[in-house]
Parts: sequence; C-alpha cells; structure tokens
Amino acid sequence: MTTPIASTAQPQARASSTPPGLLDAQAVRREVGTILHAFVARKTAAARRQGLPVDAPQAVGEFLAAGGKRIRPLLCVLGWHAARDSDSGSPATAVRAGAALEMFHTFCMIHDDVMDHSDTRRGQPTVHRTLAARHRSDRTPAAADSLGTGAAILAGDLALIWSDELLTGRETGLSTAQRERLRPLIDVMRSEVMYGQYLDLLATGRPTADVEQALAVARYKTAKYTIERPLHIGAALAGADEQYLEQLSAFALPLGEAFQLRDDLLGVFGSPTDTGKPVLDDLREGKPTALIALALQRADVGQARLLRTLYGSPHLDEGGAAPLRAVIEATGADRAVETMIRDRYEQALSALQDAHLPRGVEDELKRLAKQAVWRTS
Repeated sequence: MTTPIASTAQPQARASSTPPGLLDAQAVRREVGTILHAFVARKTAAARRQGLPVDAPQAVGEFLAAGGKRIRPLLCVLGWHAARDSDSGSPATAVRAGAALEMFHTFCMIHDDVMDHSDTRRGQPTVHRTLAARHRSDRTPAAADSLGTGAAILAGDLALIWSDELLTGRETGLSTAQRERLRPLIDVMRSEVMYGQYLDLLATGRPTADVEQALAVARYKTAKYTIERPLHIGAALAGADEQYLEQLSAFALPLGEAFQLRDDLLGVFGSPTDTGKPVLDDLREGKPTALIALALQRADVGQARLLRTLYGSPHLDEGGAAPLRAVIEATGADRAVETMIRDRYEQALSALQDAHLPRGVEDELKRLAKQAVWRTS
C-alpha cells in the first residue's frame, strides 16, 4: 500500500527541520570526492600490482579530480533526507550512492565527448585527447588518435562498472531491502540515458523546428539522470514508496528540463572561461535543441537557410558563429527559451511547496534549483 508524500506515514520526515549540518553541500561534495579519490587510487594500485596498464584508471581519476558541480550526489543525499524516518539508517549510504552516481556521470561524459569529438571538458583536454597525447611519441598522429578514442571508450566502461561496484558492492552496507528498491531505479536510469543519447545521435546535424523532439532528447539524456533519478535513489534508500517518488518527480522533471535549456543557451552564448569548453563546440555539433527549433519556427526564408547551413557545420568559425547568433537573437528564440526556463523553474518550486518536505531539505532544494537554472557555467 502506498502513502502520499504529505501523509503522516513518515512523520519525522514531514514535521521536523533537518539538522543543517546534515545538509552541508560543501561537506557532501568533500566526502564524495574523498570516496571517489580513494576508490580510484585502489583500482589504480591494483592494476599496477597485476602488471596491467594504469592509463585508463588514471584518466578516470583525473577526470573526477577536474571538478564538476556534484549536483547528482547532492540530490541523492537530499532525497534521503526528504524521505528519512527513524528506520532509515545512516546518511552515509546516500553519500556513497551519490559517489556512485558521480562515477556514472563520468562514464556518460567520457563517452559523450568521444561521440561529440570534443577537445575540452571542464577546462581540460577530454579523456580521449589526453590518452591520445600520451602515445604520440611512439605512433603516427592518426594512430594515436585512434588509440585515444578506443582507450577512452574503455575508460568510460570502467567508470560504468565501478559505479555499480560503488553502489552495490560489499562495502556499501546496503540491506537486502535497499538493494531490491535500488536495482530497478538504477536499471531504468541507465536505460533512459542510453536512449537519450541515441535520440541525440539520430537528431544531431539535422536541424528541426520540432520543439517537442528537442525536449524529449533533453528529458531522457539529461533531466532524468541529472535531477529525477538521483532524488529517487536517495529517497528509495530511506524507504520511500512509489507514490512518494512520483511526488518528487513533479519537482525534478521541470527542473531537469530547465537545467538542459540553460545548457542550450550557454552552448551558444556562454563564455568558454565559465563553461570549460569552446563555445563553438555545440554550434559545430548541431545538437537538437529547443533554442534552434524555436529559431527555425520563427525564421524567415533567408534566416532559416542560414541556420540550416551554418548550424552543425564542422568547420564553423567565429566568422560564421556571429551571424548564427544574430539570427537566433533576431527571431527572439533566446528570449523564448528564457521564458521556458522561468516557467519550468516556477513549476518546480510550486511542486516543491506542495510536497511539504522538511524545511532544511526544501530550502536546500530551492538553493540547488536556483543554482542549476540561473548558472553561467
């Protein structure tokens, strides 16, 4: 039997304020970083002892050390606090699950950079470029690039395997009930990301005025595994039922879409210093975004021709990017996306208010939502 989010079935999670120390975002980030650093160090040392190459585990470790918002671990811990009661155990399990989610995100980003042929991520060379550079002294440039791509795919695979080990391995201390609640959520999250990436591949380089298609890609590629599933996983660890998870989704999905819509704007108008990657990357890739779909809907014949010619051109330079941005602004597509972001942000906040979460959890989710939607990186 399910219980609604505002019922009295979990009175401690509804009625009391969560101690602020348990929601210290910086402390969560530090603990997640410590877990990940120690885990990768053990894996690297084990490979070295066995006489195995350490390039791949070191590359994963370097990627993790380069930073990141750690939004998924934070949401996982907040999901746990949102649903916790006297029988929920320790938040340490949620922190470790958050570390596993960050490792899964690492897998996604390494493979995403390979598929997008990206050169930089977080202000540093992408994993496939880093691994290629390590072998340029003993190979031709083409052979080094090929090796780097293959090695990065394997490094990403390692990160996927390790995310499972972090989440369900012997050190996690999960009960049988917790494992049974988590497994379906993990499985569906992974499948959603893969389908989202596949939809992205199918639509990339083929500009369309179909806003719903762009939003579907955003929903499955980003919104669900960035916001919704981390909250679900944390809440499930604390014993939340299906109805409770649906209530959390009412907050998470519009926020996740707003998060991706902000990414779309930053990919065209952002600063490389803030975003950590060249601003031309997204324009050259020709990703299916609501921004471009809206621009095509509103464009006249000449503007539409320019958009279809320049957007997705692998050789696009700043000379071509400037008129492309000008058309987007002239059609008002950028302002329309800002309105979509604001609408989804307000929808998420309204759902959060209706959920009657503990005050500390609600305040932290509001803070994270504001950061995610109005960020510049």
